[in-house]
Amino acid sequence: MRVESEESRTDLSIFASASVSLEQIRRPIERELDQFDAVFRRALKSKIGLVDIVTRYIIRQKGKRVRPMLVLLSAKACGPVSDRSFRGAGLVELLHTATLVHDDVVDDADTRRGFASINAVWKNKVAVLLGDYLLSRGLLLALEQHDVDFLNLTSIAVKRMSEGELLQIQKTRQLDLTEETYLQIIGDKTASLFATCTEIGAASATDSASLHQALRSYGENLGLAFQIRDDLLDYLGKKSIIGKPTGIDIKEKKLTLPLIHALRNGSRKDARQALRTIKDGAKEKQIEWVMKFVKEEGGIEYASERALTFAALARTNIELLPPSSSKESLLGFIRFVTEREK
Repeated sequence: MRVESEESRTDLSIFASASVSLEQIRRPIERELDQFDAVFRRALKSKIGLVDIVTRYIIRQKGKRVRPMLVLLSAKACGPVSDRSFRGAGLVELLHTATLVHDDVVDDADTRRGFASINAVWKNKVAVLLGDYLLSRGLLLALEQHDVDFLNLTSIAVKRMSEGELLQIQKTRQLDLTEETYLQIIGDKTASLFATCTEIGAASATDSASLHQALRSYGENLGLAFQIRDDLLDYLGKKSIIGKPTGIDIKEKKLTLPLIHALRNGSRKDARQALRTIKDGAKEKQIEWVMKFVKEEGGIEYASERALTFAALARTNIELLPPSSSKESLLGFIRFVTEREK
């Protein structure tokens, strides 16, 4: 295993600061991310004018690039970043973007990252077909260079993501969700793609099966911590901080971990009232009552502790990696997902 030279190391003291930003985390792979952007833009190219117009619109909505960052950091922590690393990063970002486009159709969403959504601008038919195009481009990106192992990993992730989404729809209708099933849902919907990113990164840089598994486990636990924290923000955040009003999950009848814990530990009377309120379509005052119920029954503290538990597991998963700036950024990622406010 390669250890990065002192010249390539970032200042590790940045991770001793009060908070960790994505800008700090990405420093070891700044140049690689620039190269990735070029790969991603080329992968989106089409001879069809409408496709090019819509994909250029997508590029303008440039997100945080969390998933390509995970691929490239995992690769660099295990060995040299290669063309395979860039193809892997492109594949997962194309897959992720396709799911976002399709999700906006399913959710009838009007905006995405501060822009009008694809379905809002070009209607559902174009959005669905564009999502299919993005998925096919990702598959071809891997097939053209015979990255069959990447296709296997992403196929498993797509299967899990679809099953998780369908299970959540089923449980939302039934309003019957245990913590075990909740963890299964977020593991499939969110953590599966994180795990795919980190395993692909490792696989692109080393043949070590133990490192492949270690990085996969890291990604899975990181994804679980990420989603629990995301669900917590619906109870903790202010509209000005997270860009959406709190209580959205309650309005959408989603049972997340803070509420699941409160329902399990609160009085039967309050639990029944909370479920009835959510089932009937909670209004603003009722949402405030449900949120107060969750806080009083320790739902916030419990979910926070569970997120930290998965974060600690992720930290343990990469102990075998040699010291490097990329490893420090992977550790910084753990802090970022558990402390983020948006």
